[in-house]
Amino acid sequence: MDSLVDKIEALQKISKELEPSFKERENLNEQIRAFANHFLENLEAYPAYVEEDAVIEKLTFNSGKKTLKELLANFNSEVVLKGIKPASGKHLGYVPGGGIYTAALGDFLASVTNEYAGMYYASPGAVTMENELLNWMKKIFNFPKEAVGNLTSGGSIANLIALTAARDKYQIKNEKIQKSVIYLSPQAHHCIHKALRIIGLEDIKVRLLELDEFSKINTAKLTNIIQEDLKKRLNPFMVIASAGTTDTGAIDPLSAIGEIAKDYNLWYHIDAAYGGFFILTESKKKFFKGIELADSLVIDPHKGLFLPYGIGAVLIKDKKAVFHSHHYTADYMQDANTVATQINPSDVSPELTKHYRGLRMWLPLQIHGIDPFIASLNEKLLLTIYFRNKLKTLGFELGPKPDLTVSYFWYPSKKIDENIFNEKLVAFIHENGNVFLSSTKIDGKFVIRMAILSVRTKKATIDTAIEMIQNCLKQTKEYF
Repeated sequence: MDSLVDKIEALQKISKELEPSFKERENLNEQIRAFANHFLENLEAYPAYVEEDAVIEKLTFNSGKKTLKELLANFNSEVVLKGIKPASGKHLGYVPGGGIYTAALGDFLASVTNEYAGMYYASPGAVTMENELLNWMKKIFNFPKEAVGNLTSGGSIANLIALTAARDKYQIKNEKIQKSVIYLSPQAHHCIHKALRIIGLEDIKVRLLELDEFSKINTAKLTNIIQEDLKKRLNPFMVIASAGTTDTGAIDPLSAIGEIAKDYNLWYHIDAAYGGFFILTESKKKFFKGIELADSLVIDPHKGLFLPYGIGAVLIKDKKAVFHSHHYTADYMQDANTVATQINPSDVSPELTKHYRGLRMWLPLQIHGIDPFIASLNEKLLLTIYFRNKLKTLGFELGPKPDLTVSYFWYPSKKIDENIFNEKLVAFIHENGNVFLSSTKIDGKFVIRMAILSVRTKKATIDTAIEMIQNCLKQTKEYF
């Protein structure tokens, strides 16, 4: 026994290093604080994009020890200073995540306290907090109190949960799969198609619907195609609308689609991951009329509420369908199988081990209140108009007026094919890197995207972008 005790005590001396003392924690905290403050104070001066590979050797783990000072230097040179700068207000390419500071404090506290947010039994406070955030979102989107929801890692998992519930509600399995039909826009986010594969519906019939001149679903054509499928003795069971597409910022006619879904007994899913929180603005509220008709809804706080990457949300009206997909029990968890006053997140999600991500949303909302978030959303709407007006003065052609803050443009080259010209223009923009813009194709046409949603994007940012575009346009003309 003495030998056993000696071995335990010897191991404890080594493992003790994983629990830094108060003085050691203060030293580590000070280094992290200094790094964070330097990053935030200098963020505006950083380029938004640097096309450079990471040095693998600086990021490889070789079992030995390194100082935090050395590790922060490697983190800065290989992670922070390369690729896209997601925290920057000059990230105008893909729909940016936010990164507000108070949300980072929530993540720090969540990690330090290490609360388990999967089941009410384990942390009634953490689960209650997340469910109260979901209840707040139910009010915003006029969903019933009895709807269930989950704070997910993002829109992809949120959409996966919703589509799984729809599958199980309508029992789309076995030979029924190949006869069943889903209707959606060709501009629906690709995570929808990915989710269908994951949940075993790869062989389902997917109807990509015709769009109008504003990239919105043509509802008359939707009705016609449903009727045609019924005549073919197929099984229409779900229609998916978007409240803010990633390509054009369009909001589909939500009310009209909802009525069609009701008429034909379809599960109505709305992907509002990007655009959902614009419902908080007075000028855009009317565009979201009919969102309350959805059977399931996805919204991303890490987009419209400017939180760091890693928090999406899903709301679903049919609790039974969600529980059929996700509610399981196990003998080793019998202590937790008590009657809970709250919905367990693990019962409405694939996750059992669940990060306490609610704190990154709850803390900023409580500290700041809702008004600064709404003001920032309104600011982005006006900046989109400002940016489009400036582009027009430079001779660019613009896509249709967007519903939200994603739009596209291209230069009408006369001497050379427009697609080739604008591809080269984007290459020069990326090479410059001061402001990050992305590209897409609309009906085969190569266009440049703007996505204005970073909390740090200001008028000065747009002015910088215009100056960069002007210089890159001159380079492109000289190149050809």
